[in-house]
Amino acid sequence: MHGTQGRGSGLALALASAFAFGGSGVAAKPLIGAGLDPLHVVWLRVAGAALVMLPVAVSHRRALLRNPGLLAGFGLLAVAGVQAFYFAAISRVPVGVALLVEYLAPALVLGWVRFVQRRHVTRSAALGVVLAVAGLACVVEVWSGLAFDVLGLLFALGAAGCQVGYFVLSDHGGRGEDAVDPTAVIAHGLLVGAALLTVVARPWEMEWTVLAGRAALGDKDVPAVLLVAWVVLVATVVAYLTGVLSVRRLSPQVAAVVACLEAVIATVLAWVLLEEHLSAPQVVGGVLVLAGAAVAQTAVPGTAPTVEPLPEDAGRAEAGAAVGGEPRAERPGRA
Repeated sequence: MHGTQGRGSGLALALASAFAFGGSGVAAKPLIGAGLDPLHVVWLRVAGAALVMLPVAVSHRRALLRNPGLLAGFGLLAVAGVQAFYFAAISRVPVGVALLVEYLAPALVLGWVRFVQRRHVTRSAALGVVLAVAGLACVVEVWSGLAFDVLGLLFALGAAGCQVGYFVLSDHGGRGEDAVDPTAVIAHGLLVGAALLTVVARPWEMEWTVLAGRAALGDKDVPAVLLVAWVVLVATVVAYLTGVLSVRRLSPQVAAVVACLEAVIATVLAWVLLEEHLSAPQVVGGVLVLAGAAVAQTAVPGTAPTVEPLPEDAGRAEAGAAVGGEPRAERPGRA
């Protein structure tokens, strides 16, 4: 029962994270329309969240000594890397193409889990990835703006790789003797990401007066500072907290597929708040993504069949039996 409850809470956290991340674009787009550079909006998002989480970082300062590589890697990949590569990609290829390539991350996570960590990947998780990626292609209508730019696609792949780092590091930080509290990982990661983005974004060149004015959210004008607060508190602090906790309760591969809902949520919110209407293919794509997430989350740890051992594993098992020991069973992976 405990496992079922843990998986249920993990799924709820993953959905909350997807909703929080998905709402970032709806709040950021009016700020960009009001005159802010996209990279400056990203810097405001990360730096503001780092400031909010600063007391947490101070209270968990010993985490820097326990696992500095994890914290630095999370800040470099999960915070700064994803943002920088994504914005570099959309400067050269259509947004839909960049978004689709970035959300190939669930497939890359499956490859990492299976071939690097040598852990089991269930068929339901793999099928969920296929459905989610196909749905994303429809949601972003990739066929309407396909442009082949080698460097742009490489940037998008870089964003996908950094997103893999987000899921893998979120899971790794919760296991083993060097396990780090998830709030510490996020707080220190945001500080590292803010420092790196400060160098890239150069916020001293930002149009700060925009924050004192109003921005158009659909047919309404709202205070720009209110949109910044949403981006910082909900789309970053809440999004990362719920996201990391969901990975630790589910698994990197399952949480990554559920995270694909972010694109669907972003599209629906843009429809409701910004009056950007959905087309029929986008509606179909949203259904496919939902189906993929539903299929993937049915993969329960411990219920999957045992992975067939690789030749060298089989050899070691036979050697153990020959000396009177029991061959060590293959540990079922989290799926």
